Amino acid sequence: MSERLEDIAVQMVAGGRGLLAADESTSTIKKRFDTINLESTETSRRDYREMLFRSDEAMKKYISGVILFEETLYQKAADGTPFVDIIRAAGSIPGIKVDTGAKPMVKFPGETITEGLDGLGERLAKYYEAGARFAKWRGVIAISSSLPTRGSVRANAQALARYAALCQEAKIVPIVEPECLMDGKPGDHNIDRCAEVTESTLRIVFEELAEARVSLEGMILKPNMVIDGKNARKASVEEVAERTVQVLKRTVPSAVPGIAFLSGGQTTEEATAHLSAINGFDLPWLVTFSYGRALQDSALKAWNGKPENVAAGQREFTHRAEMNSLAAKGNWKKDLEQAA
Repeated sequence: MSERLEDIAVQMVAGGRGLLAADESTSTIKKRFDTINLESTETSRRDYREMLFRSDEAMKKYISGVILFEETLYQKAADGTPFVDIIRAAGSIPGIKVDTGAKPMVKFPGETITEGLDGLGERLAKYYEAGARFAKWRGVIAISSSLPTRGSVRANAQALARYAALCQEAKIVPIVEPECLMDGKPGDHNIDRCAEVTESTLRIVFEELAEARVSLEGMILKPNMVIDGKNARKASVEEVAERTVQVLKRTVPSAVPGIAFLSGGQTTEEATAHLSAINGFDLPWLVTFSYGRALQDSALKAWNGKPENVAAGQREFTHRAEMNSLAAKGNWKKDLEQAA
């Protein structure tokens, strides 16, 4: 496998394959497990992720890479095989979430700054050693009538750019994720407001990436779609796709090899429908998915924490991965969901 950043970046987004975001922090996975009344322990987390990573068909055909949480990067399956080896054996690339979370930003009420730059260079060297070939950092941008402030967007963009530069130095492809929240508070903004905020955020992010001398050919962008707030949902699938493409074409240089969308706040099927509609346009980049909940939700419920349900969970995961792979080629149709 090539170790060139440009080649790894293309491999992450090509051929209708996309990324499985399995990088839930310990507190987030606990919330997920609460929905099926399962206690979150190192073993239950291992069993759940092993079910996903050993879904052979899904991993080989539809998943190009897996974003891991630090615990999972070093974890082994029940039989002692390191997860990294299972992922690689399926022809998928192991990756790692490296930020330490969004914390309230001092003097900026209602806004956050993502932390984790201290000691990141040393951590990246260890992650590379452990097999990670890409990383992820999420900047969180609040949307309301008065937010975000320019100061908060600029600070998050600078952190994303510093992170991306450190990754490339460590021979790791950075996923740059500036997420303008659809499900933030109050979540009543319309699609115009989302388009405005997303466009100005992406402009600032690419300014900072240029200032930090980040190679655009060796990175992936993970943006939100342009969509109305979760308490004001009106826009059709076509409108979401059209507005998203318009904003991306205005802001994202064609040197970036690929865009892998986050599904934040959307239902499982919406995330797939929107992605497929976006791929109906003529685009200068490869456009795919980097979904967490939208790939895992139905699999988690089918598995329900029980060993006898592993095959059912894997079937659900494989189905969602296939639907999103079709969407990454612009070929998803609603009736394919019913057929399954």
